[in-house]
Amino acid sequence: MVSLRTVFATLAAVIGANAAAGSLQQVTGSFGANPNNVGFYYYKPANVAAKPALIVAIHYCTGSAQDYFNFTQYATLADTYGYIVIYPDAPRSGKCFDVHSPETLSHNGGGDSQGVASMVTYAINTWGVDASRVFVTGTSSGAMMTNVMAGSYPNLFQAASAYSGVPFACFAGSSEWNSDCANGLVSKTGPEWGDLVRAAYPGYSGPRPRMMLWHGTVDTALYYANLQQEILEWTNVLGVSSTPTTTAQNDPESNYTHTTYGCIVQAYSGAGVGHTVPVHESIDLQWFGITPGGPSCVGGTTTTTNGVTTTTLTTSTTTKTTTTTTSGGATAPVWGQCGGIGWTGPTVCAAPYTCQYLNAWFSQCL
Repeated sequence: MVSLRTVFATLAAVIGANAAAGSLQQVTGSFGANPNNVGFYYYKPANVAAKPALIVAIHYCTGSAQDYFNFTQYATLADTYGYIVIYPDAPRSGKCFDVHSPETLSHNGGGDSQGVASMVTYAINTWGVDASRVFVTGTSSGAMMTNVMAGSYPNLFQAASAYSGVPFACFAGSSEWNSDCANGLVSKTGPEWGDLVRAAYPGYSGPRPRMMLWHGTVDTALYYANLQQEILEWTNVLGVSSTPTTTAQNDPESNYTHTTYGCIVQAYSGAGVGHTVPVHESIDLQWFGITPGGPSCVGGTTTTTNGVTTTTLTTSTTTKTTTTTTSGGATAPVWGQCGGIGWTGPTVCAAPYTCQYLNAWFSQCL
């Protein structure tokens, strides 16, 4: 396993400069509950739209708010579209976010998540941000934090886009690092994952953010199996089937597979892509509804009666071609690849494991 710190240790030295017209700013005074002292940085374009949208963009381990400002083009695009970007800054020496503590995994429970939530409410109350157009995204530790924010504070966000993360509560425990989760060894049913999310905000029955999930098939820091667990989690929470509605190959580019689950959950698998998947800002802006071309659904409203969870949402999807391929071969070991487009290796798993379809490019012995 490659640690997140190793992956990103030299990244800041090689990333290109952001082309935004302005620079990153910081809120240094009080902005609300922030028990872990998460840093509050932001970018405002010269011409802020009336009732602007807000994107919370969360950095990777060893990174910083400034690094993610440089690493992504959210600020550059803000100059065109007039939205505001918040860049939280992890407060601990390793620069990873708290995605494991019971505090961060609960609504108004403390932890890093409450600090980030306070930034959002500050932006709404102080800068006139449109509360119906608040979004969250991040890479690696930031993607894990994206899942955390969607689970602990569903009332604040309309959509999320997570690049190479893990499910909400997958890292839960006393340690900042969870090897079992990172290595793709934590496997639950959709209802089991969904119950963890619902327990984060007991009694909540309002809208929940739609989820976009990205992962590379050869990720050795946060293994690819985590993508399927994220899909199981969020399709359960949002009340849609975990069986893809549509599958499109080479979308949005060569060697990527795009699967949709209704219009409220989408996933992108990058064949041969490691840790992490490159950020696709233009697709994120469509998903968020900042630019045209995204889904018409705005989220799911979840209610639970007598133990039965029901999600109500407005859906509209674009039909895409579904393609699946399998190939023959010898026996594959646990966690080994056993199928997918172009795969010429084993398609039968060593007992007692079975070959499970994850997407058209990748099936795995689990």
